[in-house]
Amino acid sequence: MINFNYELEFQLENEEQLSLWISNVITSENKKEGDINYILCDDEYLLEINKQYLNHDYYTDIISFDYSIGNELHGDIFVSIERVRENAMVYEVTFDEELKRVLAHGVLHYCGYSDKTEEEELMMRSKEDEKIKMFHVEH
Repeated sequence: MINFNYELEFQLENEEQLSLWISNVITSENKKEGDINYILCDDEYLLEINKQYLNHDYYTDIISFDYSIGNELHGDIFVSIERVRENAMVYEVTFDEELKRVLAHGVLHYCGYSDKTEEEELMMRSKEDEKIKMFHVEH
């Protein structure tokens, strides 16, 4: 089950569509959907998570904690809405597109994709693009 939780004054307008899309992303990678919690928050909230659990003292757009069991995906994905907004401007894309990229990114980590090396990062971007296109096709 895909859950959206809010730690700031913000509300997704299309939770149901996004949930269905994320479910389809998971299925397209031959994985099973478990409990996936998206926690939408601000920069300061995510900075505290970054410091407390990863010992990183910098802002980021997403942190995911993977509790998957075999092929069944479970986890908590923290997303800074402020970072998504800023990154959308930097990369000259819409907020919605950047949000979809980040939402897909978290789940793709659970599917086994990494972004530590340049080669892995290129594969991750390619997968993100592929999954974003799935949203447009199906809705």
